[in-house]
Amino acid sequence: MGPRAGALANPGLILVMWLTAHWSRPQAEGFSQGGLDASRADTWASANTSLLQGFWCQPASQLSQDQLSALIRRMASQQVLLKAWQLSCLANLAARRGLQGDFALHPPDLLLFYNPPPARSLAQVREADCRAFTRRAAQGDTELLANLPDQRAALQHLALACLGGLPPRLSASDLLLLGVLVCDMDASSIVASDPHVLQNLQRCPRLTPAQQAALNTLLARGRTMLGPPSSWNLEGLQALGPLAAYISPSLWMQVQEAVGLAFFGSMVATYRTGTLSQRDARRFVTSFLEAKAKSLSSRPKRGTGRPCVRGNITAATLQDNLFLLHYDCSQLEFCLGSRVLRANLDPLLQHPLPAECQRVVKAKLAQVYPSGIPEEQLQLITSLVYLYSFTEIGQWNITSRNTVMALLASDVALENQTEAILQKFLDHKGRVTSALLVAIGGSRLCWMSPQQIQAIQPSEFRLAGALDISSCPQSRKNVLYTKAREAFGSTRTTAAYYRLMRPYLGGAPVEELQYLAQANVSMDIHTFTNLNPQVLQNLSVDKVTTLLGQNVGDLQKARSHPAISSWLRSLNRSALGELGLDTDPSSPSGPSGPTRLTTTIPNTIPWAPHLATTSRRPGNEAPTSGSPPTHLGYLPLAVALPSSLLWLLYWGTLGPGGDCSWGTCTMASEHSNVPAPHAGKLGLVDGAGRLPRPLCKPPVHGTWPRPTC
Repeated sequence: MGPRAGALANPGLILVMWLTAHWSRPQAEGFSQGGLDASRADTWASANTSLLQGFWCQPASQLSQDQLSALIRRMASQQVLLKAWQLSCLANLAARRGLQGDFALHPPDLLLFYNPPPARSLAQVREADCRAFTRRAAQGDTELLANLPDQRAALQHLALACLGGLPPRLSASDLLLLGVLVCDMDASSIVASDPHVLQNLQRCPRLTPAQQAALNTLLARGRTMLGPPSSWNLEGLQALGPLAAYISPSLWMQVQEAVGLAFFGSMVATYRTGTLSQRDARRFVTSFLEAKAKSLSSRPKRGTGRPCVRGNITAATLQDNLFLLHYDCSQLEFCLGSRVLRANLDPLLQHPLPAECQRVVKAKLAQVYPSGIPEEQLQLITSLVYLYSFTEIGQWNITSRNTVMALLASDVALENQTEAILQKFLDHKGRVTSALLVAIGGSRLCWMSPQQIQAIQPSEFRLAGALDISSCPQSRKNVLYTKAREAFGSTRTTAAYYRLMRPYLGGAPVEELQYLAQANVSMDIHTFTNLNPQVLQNLSVDKVTTLLGQNVGDLQKARSHPAISSWLRSLNRSALGELGLDTDPSSPSGPSGPTRLTTTIPNTIPWAPHLATTSRRPGNEAPTSGSPPTHLGYLPLAVALPSSLLWLLYWGTLGPGGDCSWGTCTMASEHSNVPAPHAGKLGLVDGAGRLPRPLCKPPVHGTWPRPTC
C-alpha cells in the first residue's frame, strides 16, 4: 500500500477500507473481467439506497436492458434521491434501452427529464397515457429542472394539453393530475381553482408574492376546508402545513384569539424541535405579531411609568412557547437581565425571534461580553451570525472545529461572516479538514477567500468528495477548479478523473474542456450549463457536440438557459445547421434570433411509436457511455459507492508516484490498458499501453498547458 493510503488508515475508516477491497475484487458480485456481468441482474434489483445514490452513467451504460430496468425499478422502490446531473443522463439511457414504456414503475423525478412529444404529435397520444404520465411526473421535484427552463415549460404544456387546454377553473381531478406543476401557475389560475389547490401549493418550495396574495384571497373567501377565518380551528390551521407561514396579518386579525394563540404555540414548538425551517418560522411570527400589534394599537393604553411592564424575564418565562406574544422587542430590551441572558442564551434563541428582537439580543451580548463572546456561547448564536461584521468577528476566539460548524451550519451566515469565521479558526492553527468541508457544505467554499481555499490540503479536498459549488461566483469557481486539479490531477484514468472533477468544471479553461471532448466523456447537460459562460463562447460547435456526446439532444431542454442562449446567439446559420439547430422561422433570420432544436434526439416519452437514436459524429463507434473503458478495479465502486468514497480506490492504492501531477507523472494500473489523461498526447504510453514510472518532478499546479518532462 502506498504512502497516501497508509496515512489515511485510521479506525474511523477501517470498515470503508474493507468495503473498498471487497468491491474492487475482479470477481466482485455482479461484475466480471469484461465489465458488468449480464447474468447478475439480481445485484441491481437488491442494491440498497446508499449504493444506488452513487449512480454513474458510464458504467451503467454497459448494463443490458433487463439490468437497467431492474436498476431503475429498484431506485423507484427505494425512493432513491438522485441529483439532476444523474437523472438527465439516466433518462437518456432509459430511452436508448426502450424502457420508457414502464414509466409507471420509474421514479417520478426521472420522468421529469423525459422528452414530452412535440405539439404536432399530441393529437396521436392516448388521453389515458398522457394523464398517467403527467400524474406520475407531477409527483417529482421540479426544482431539479432549475437549469432546464425549456423542459420545465414543456412539462407544463404537456399537462395542460392532457386537460385539453387550461380550463377556466381547475377542478379537483385536474389538480390531482397537475400535482407540483401548479407551483408554476400564475395567481389568477390559482384563485380560480378548486379549494383542493391548497394541497398542491403545500408542495411548492416557495411561493411568489403574487401566489401568496392568491393564497390569501382563497382563504379570505372562506370556500376552503377551513371555512371563513372567523371559524378557523387549530386542526384546520395545522393541516395547512407550510402554507400557514404565508397567511397575512389582516387574516390573523379575524381569527378567534384562543385559536390563534394555540396555533402560535404549536408553530413555535415545531420550530424548537427543528422540524420547521427558520425562514418559515420567522415569516409566520412576523405576520402574526404584526396582526397582534395592530389589534393592540386600537385599544386604550395605560401608562405604568415603568419601562418593563410585563415583568422580568426568567428561565421559566423562556420555556413558554407564547413568550414572543408576551414580550415584544421593546419589552425584551427592558425586561431581559444580563444574568438571565448569560445563563439562558440557548432557550432564548430557540424562539424564532424577529430581526428587531435579534438586534436587541446582539446589543445585550455586547454589553455582557465587551471583549468578545466566549467560544462556548458562540456555538449557540447561529441565528445571529448574519448581524456581525468582519471587525466584530475579529474579537472572537475560535479554536474548535465544532464552533466553526455551529456558526456556519445555518444558511444565514453571509460571505463576510464565512470568511471571517474561518480566518479566526485558521489563525488559531486550525485546519480546514475534509470533515469540516462536508459539514459546512460546498456553498461555503463560495465564500472562502482564495487564500483560504489554497490553504486546503489536497488530501483533505480528496476526502471531502464531490461538493456542490454551482452557486459560487465565477471567480471562486476558477480558484476551486485549480484546487480540484491539484487534488485529482494524478488520477489514473480519464473516466475516474472526469468523475472526480465534474463538480468543479465550472472553473475549467477551454483547454480542459477541449481535452474532455476529445476523451469522449459525454458530459451531462446539468454540468454543461454550469460551465464558465465566457469559456463556453470559445468552444466550437464541433467541440460542444463531441463534449456532450450522447446527451447533445438535451440542449433543447436548456436552450433558454442564459449561458446556452448566449452561446447559441453567437452562432451563424451554418454553425447552427451543423449542430442540428436552426433559426425559428417565425423570428428574424440570423444568429441573434431564437432557436429551436431540429436534431434527432431520444424520444423518451412512453407513447412514442419509434425510438430515435442519438446522432453520432461520423466514424464514431465508441461505446454509448462516451467514456474510455473503465479498469476492472474501479468499475464496481464507480457504480456502487457514493462519490465521497471514491478516494479510497483512486488514492488508497497509489504507489510512490501517486503525488505526481496529471499529464506528466501519472501512472495507470499495472493491468490497465487505459492511459492516464494526456498520456498519449505527451508520448508517455509504451507499446503495452502502460505508463513508465516518472523521472521528473511534478509541475507547479495551476499552470497551463501542462509542462512535459
